[in-house]
Amino acid sequence: MPAELPYTFAFLETATETLRAIAHPHRLLIVEMLYQSKTLNVTEIYERLGIEQAVASHHLRILKDRGVVAVKRDGKNSNYALTNDSYFQILEVLHRVI
Repeated sequence: MPAELPYTFAFLETATETLRAIAHPHRLLIVEMLYQSKTLNVTEIYERLGIEQAVASHHLRILKDRGVVAVKRDGKNSNYALTNDSYFQILEVLHRVI
C-alpha cells in the first residue's frame, strides 16, 4: 500500500497561488525590503524600486490579496508589512538552490 502523501491537494493549490503571487522580480524585492525594514509606505517602495507608483501599487495589491502583506492606514499613507517573515525564507531558499 503506498504511503499517504504529506500534503493535501487543497493545500498545494493554495501554496501554488501564494507562490504565483510572489513570482515576480518586483514582488520578490518588495518581500525582501519589507523583511529588512519591517514596514514601508508606497512611496518608499516605488522610489527604492525605481518604478512608477501605479506599478508598485499593483504589485502590493497582488501581495495583499494573497495575504503576503498587510496594510495599515496612517492618515494619507498606507504602510505595508509582511504578514509572516517566512515569506522571506522562500527567497533565501531560492538563493541557495539557484
